Amino acid sequence: MSEQAFGNIEIPEKIYYSIGEVKEITGLETHVLRYWETEFPSLRPKKNSRGQRTYQKKDIDLVLMIKDLLYNRKFTIAGAKKALKKGSLVDIAAVKSNEQMMIFLKRLHNELLSLSKNLKGEETDDLFGSEKTAD
Repeated sequence: MSEQAFGNIEIPEKIYYSIGEVKEITGLETHVLRYWETEFPSLRPKKNSRGQRTYQKKDIDLVLMIKDLLYNRKFTIAGAKKALKKGSLVDIAAVKSNEQMMIFLKRLHNELLSLSKNLKGEETDDLFGSEKTAD
């Protein structure tokens, strides 16, 4: 599973998601998702041969961005449309990438400190800095 921005929501690794799966991932009702399709031109999930919506990760990212704008930042629908159209929002993929990089760098830093102390024969912290161990 991969984590996404906006509260570290986990999205299963798939190519397509049904509207029910998107409902579970985002915590939004299906009627809200369908309504947002009418309000936000950039939210247009494809339909399969049976006419069912098939969302992709980019669609789910957009839904999460819209949800953040409307529910957390208290934008109106018109304001959210304007913000999305202007492109004034930070790209979700960039945020995710930066968060992952920071986590990786912190773990690497802790590991390098631990190795350095180990080589010097000093006490070391575990990888998460929660316990002291003596050599």
